Amino acid sequence: MGNPLFGNGGFGGGMPQNNMFGAFGGMMNFMNQFNQFRSGLQGNPQQMVQSMIQNGQMSNEQFNQLSNMANQIMPFIKR
Repeated sequence: MGNPLFGNGGFGGGMPQNNMFGAFGGMMNFMNQFNQFRSGLQGNPQQMVQSMIQNGQMSNEQFNQLSNMANQIMPFIKR
Protein backbone atom coordinates (compact mmCIF):
# COMPACT_ATOMS: atom_id res chain seq x y z
CA MET A 1 0.00 0.00 0.00
CA GLY A 2 1.45 3.35 -1.00
CA ASN A 3 1.32 6.55 0.92
CA PRO A 4 -2.10 8.15 0.27
CA LEU A 5 -0.66 11.65 0.57
CA PHE A 6 1.75 11.22 -2.33
CA GLY A 7 -0.20 8.96 -4.70
CA ASN A 8 -2.78 9.81 -7.32
CA GLY A 9 -5.69 11.64 -5.78
CA GLY A 10 -3.68 12.54 -2.66
CA PHE A 11 -2.05 15.85 -1.93
CA GLY A 12 0.42 15.25 -4.75
CA GLY A 13 -2.36 14.49 -7.24
CA GLY A 14 -5.80 15.79 -7.97
CA MET A 15 -7.05 18.68 -10.03
CA PRO A 16 -4.66 21.02 -11.82
CA GLN A 17 -4.76 24.62 -10.68
CA ASN A 18 -5.58 26.02 -14.12
CA ASN A 19 -9.34 25.80 -13.55
CA MET A 20 -11.50 28.92 -13.58
CA PHE A 21 -10.95 29.51 -9.87
CA GLY A 22 -7.17 29.36 -10.17
CA ALA A 23 -5.27 28.95 -6.93
CA PHE A 24 -8.45 29.26 -4.86
CA GLY A 25 -9.96 26.24 -6.62
CA GLY A 26 -6.73 24.33 -6.03
CA MET A 27 -6.80 25.24 -2.34
CA MET A 28 -10.42 24.15 -2.02
CA ASN A 29 -9.56 20.83 -3.70
CA PHE A 30 -6.61 20.43 -1.34
CA MET A 31 -8.77 21.13 1.70
CA ASN A 32 -11.42 18.64 0.53
CA GLN A 33 -8.75 15.96 0.07
CA PHE A 34 -7.25 16.75 3.46
CA ASN A 35 -10.64 16.54 5.18
CA GLN A 36 -11.33 13.16 3.53
CA PHE A 37 -7.92 11.93 4.67
CA ARG A 38 -8.42 13.27 8.20
CA SER A 39 -11.87 11.71 8.53
CA GLY A 40 -10.36 8.28 7.79
CA LEU A 41 -7.77 8.52 10.55
CA GLN A 42 -8.36 6.48 13.66
CA GLY A 43 -6.10 6.09 16.64
CA ASN A 44 -2.99 7.95 17.74
CA PRO A 45 -1.57 9.97 14.80
CA GLN A 46 2.00 9.88 16.15
CA GLN A 47 1.90 6.09 16.45
CA MET A 48 0.43 5.83 12.96
CA VAL A 49 3.23 7.92 11.47
CA GLN A 50 5.91 5.96 13.32
CA SER A 51 4.36 2.73 12.08
CA MET A 52 4.29 4.02 8.49
CA ILE A 53 7.97 4.99 8.70
CA GLN A 54 8.97 1.68 10.27
CA ASN A 55 7.14 -0.48 7.73
CA GLY A 56 8.32 1.53 4.72
CA GLN A 57 5.02 3.16 3.76
CA MET A 58 6.59 6.59 4.36
CA SER A 59 10.21 7.69 4.17
CA ASN A 60 11.83 10.16 6.57
CA GLU A 61 12.08 12.56 3.62
CA GLN A 62 8.33 12.30 3.00
CA PHE A 63 7.67 12.83 6.71
CA ASN A 64 9.82 15.96 6.70
CA GLN A 65 8.05 17.30 3.60
CA LEU A 66 4.63 16.66 5.14
CA SER A 67 5.68 18.15 8.45
CA ASN A 68 6.77 21.35 6.69
CA MET A 69 3.54 21.46 4.69
CA ALA A 70 1.48 20.91 7.84
CA ASN A 71 3.23 23.77 9.63
CA GLN A 72 2.43 26.07 6.68
CA ILE A 73 -1.27 25.17 6.46
CA MET A 74 -2.11 24.86 10.16
CA PRO A 75 -3.37 28.47 10.37
CA PHE A 76 -5.98 27.64 7.69
CA ILE A 77 -7.27 24.35 9.09
CA LYS A 78 -10.02 24.31 11.66
CA ARG A 79 -9.39 21.78 14.39
